[in-house]
Amino acid sequence: MELIGERWSLLVVRELMLGARRFSDIRASLPGISAKVLTERLASLDDAGVLSRRQLPPPVKAQVYELTEWGYSAEVLVQELGRWAARSSAHDPTLPLSPVSLMLSMRTMVDHARIEEFAGCRIGFVIGEDSFVAEPGVGRLPIRRVDTVEADAVFNAPVAAVVAGGIYAGVPWDELERDAGLRIEGDRALALRYASLFSLPPKIA
Repeated sequence: MELIGERWSLLVVRELMLGARRFSDIRASLPGISAKVLTERLASLDDAGVLSRRQLPPPVKAQVYELTEWGYSAEVLVQELGRWAARSSAHDPTLPLSPVSLMLSMRTMVDHARIEEFAGCRIGFVIGEDSFVAEPGVGRLPIRRVDTVEADAVFNAPVAAVVAGGIYAGVPWDELERDAGLRIEGDRALALRYASLFSLPPKIA
């Protein structure tokens, strides 16, 4: 808790779980954090060995932050906190969340007994300017931050909450397509079957 218990620290770690990000990317994913506080949290997590910083080669010339191997191992903490939060009656799956939060929620809430049905499939997500591909396997759900050009089906939405509403809140997909800017591209039947892999745990509080 001394390392990741400060406000925003674990959220910064969460936003780096799917790969390196620039300072501006991290800040955009965490509405409410100031540049000063983010700078402080990145510095303290760097000092602790949770993340590191590196310079991208030309022509980009940008500094990015990425988790160390030890930092990536904190995903189990993020997942357990997600399960714990979802069991509260105050949890609302339609509230705003970052694209990375949505991807990690799928790794947390997936039905492992059914995931092998989708082995070999590629399910893409375009959320605003972020792109991800999920590649279900036997008992696993790898998700990479890559272009969706080779995906079999793609959920394309302006914000992550639109997709979360369909997966976790039971908002009809056609309603989200009509009113919330969602597009389901490619194999629609596969996309909706994939969405059925996820469910929230029962409430206990």
